[in-house]
Amino acid sequence: MNGDVVIGVDAGGTATRCVVAALDGRMLGRGRAGGANQYSSADPAAALALALGEALAAAPGVAAAAVAGAVFGIAGASGSGHARAEAAVLRAWRDLGLPGGPEVTDDIAVAFASGSAAPAGTVLIAGTGAVAAHVRDGAVARRCDGHGWLLGDEGSAVWIALAGLRAVLASLDGRGRATVLRGRLAAALETEPGDAQSIIRAVHALPPAELGRLAPEVTRAALEGDAAAESIVAGAAESLLTAFRTVAPEPPAADPVVLAGSVLREGPVAEAVRRGLGERFGVHPLDAADGALGAAGLALRRAGAPATAHSRLLEP
Repeated sequence: MNGDVVIGVDAGGTATRCVVAALDGRMLGRGRAGGANQYSSADPAAALALALGEALAAAPGVAAAAVAGAVFGIAGASGSGHARAEAAVLRAWRDLGLPGGPEVTDDIAVAFASGSAAPAGTVLIAGTGAVAAHVRDGAVARRCDGHGWLLGDEGSAVWIALAGLRAVLASLDGRGRATVLRGRLAAALETEPGDAQSIIRAVHALPPAELGRLAPEVTRAALEGDAAAESIVAGAAESLLTAFRTVAPEPPAADPVVLAGSVLREGPVAEAVRRGLGERFGVHPLDAADGALGAAGLALRRAGAPATAHSRLLEP
């Protein structure tokens, strides 16, 4: 293969994706591994190395010397988590014998760049975690939430799952209403539906990021008319719309708006958020693609590739 390449990595709480792209925006290789969130994933460096190695192996002929640059978007890498994320990235990078040093950022600007090649806009993310941000020139200018599962991430899959589990426990001890979530979440956790202590033990045995897999049980129950689940879904959508309003410019539709993450891909929360964006703000959002494409798009910009290369990378 002739010419240089760039590498883009998007690492969330449940999955890590990597792409290798040519400087003209052509896709050359992809890789995937488990989550690499610095706060909620088991072994971030190992997941990064696995995804990176798989993508490079899928792009035969790409030697280490051909890598012009790389951007790693890592969930939990902003603020206090940056040093830990950078250490994990550098460990994976060096284990594979790659030259130089990649740029390490969080997954926010990467998510926006996966849905739009525009220099500025707003991104609303709700996957394992949740955050809203206004992005400018590949960097976050303003943000709301993204404080992690313990302190925030309102409207995220983990938040929805925890709200569902709290509704179950409240139902079991008499504080809350009856809900079909009692049986469904217990089954998903492989515990007894009426045994609060077994549910508690099962939840505490899981890494926080893995709790997000319970969220679809809550959203399905909402679609079927379960009152407790409907309330959780409505709360998730309202929290996400509030976060968007906090960071969006005036008027909100002046720049592109990108939606990212599994919660906003489909289902009742996604539908409520899209409806709210249109009715309240006149916004018709774009859908994010694979976040690794956004990371590679930012890497292309850093390497001096033309804007058309980023746009080409995002083409279906």
